[in-house]
Amino acid sequence: MLGRLEEVKAQVQAALDGAMAGLPEGELTDAMRYACIGGKRIRAFLAMESARLFGLRDRDSLPVAAAVEALHAYSLVHDDLPSMDDDDLRRGLPTVHVQWSEATAILAGDALQSLAFGLLTEPQIGAPEIRLALVRGFSEAVGGRGMVWGQALDIAAETAIEPLDLVAIKRLQSAKTGALIQFAATAGAVMAGQDTGPLAEYARNLGLAFQIHDDVLDVTGNEADTGKRTGKDGAANKATFVSLLGLEGAQDKARKLVRNAETALEPYGEGAGNLRQLARFVIERDA
Repeated sequence: MLGRLEEVKAQVQAALDGAMAGLPEGELTDAMRYACIGGKRIRAFLAMESARLFGLRDRDSLPVAAAVEALHAYSLVHDDLPSMDDDDLRRGLPTVHVQWSEATAILAGDALQSLAFGLLTEPQIGAPEIRLALVRGFSEAVGGRGMVWGQALDIAAETAIEPLDLVAIKRLQSAKTGALIQFAATAGAVMAGQDTGPLAEYARNLGLAFQIHDDVLDVTGNEADTGKRTGKDGAANKATFVSLLGLEGAQDKARKLVRNAETALEPYGEGAGNLRQLARFVIERDA
């Protein structure tokens, strides 16, 4: 699986570089490229591996994978802003607003979001109705009912009188982190005109396990490995899966979710081997 992940990383980086090759040179484009450096590319992997399940080629799913990663990069740039999470380190590098300015970071994020939607119109993805279905699903996943809504819930929680309970945290993270993961994981089924149910169930469990492990890393990880500041949630007295379940409880919950994710893949047999390994990887990673 790790070899395939590296292969996906290389393909997606080349696709993103190509998509930005024709943009006017200058600070904005430099910031966009910078924001797309590195990353685990798990969402891109999900898009391309889900397409493989249905016999689709990498060249068909690559624009979808690149779109997901461009959108994810935009979300991180905005998430790191002083008015949001106020982070100065991302993927081991200074955040975009630190490297340039807050205004440039906002504009770079805006441009990456537009780029992402444009990538979903590439003819190689499939028939117009397939591309339209992907654009519609993408909009739902990343907008006011999905990722952006989750971020709004997260910001509101910082000043709430009562800390979030477990149900509220699950709702927040299912939107902020899980919605884009679910889009990516079901993209292959959408492209092939097949039932998205099993992959959606896989993604729901995977996304929550991913976020729980992020909470674990905030407690147990170090900045050299994670590439971002750690210990911020505890310092802010923020409700997380670890603060509510305890460290061992959170780890147990993540393992159970991974088992659920693997079970959801049973209809695909051995062809889903990489997706099963990815589920285990997300709670074993150190970054």
